[in-house]
Amino acid sequence: MKYAVTTLLLPSLLASLAMAAPVPAAKLTLRPSYGGAVIDGRVYVPTPDTLVGAWSAVGAARLMRCSPICEVVSSLPMKNTTVLGSESTYRIALGGQFIRGQRIAVSLRFRSGRVLVTTAVVNR
Repeated sequence: MKYAVTTLLLPSLLASLAMAAPVPAAKLTLRPSYGGAVIDGRVYVPTPDTLVGAWSAVGAARLMRCSPICEVVSSLPMKNTTVLGSESTYRIALGGQFIRGQRIAVSLRFRSGRVLVTTAVVNR
């Protein structure tokens, strides 16, 4: 009887914990550039975390830190709301061909194990 109660309560407890935990969110667009596109937008994380990877349908993206010149890095620090793009210190570059108005699914993986899947629309 004790085993039956545990197996019934455990899934509901885990589901309630998953619903209560704040999750990362993003509002992104893609700006075409030479040989690909650069992600512009904001990424919100509820607690400080580190972005360790980004992917789209065309493959893996490159994480870059630009101050004063751009260099490829293995991770980007994320604190609350982080701005990404050509006017920011941090950039994510995707290679490939993009068409104006096209929607691209982008997956962002964080060191904490969370994965954020969002869409970005190609501008210009």
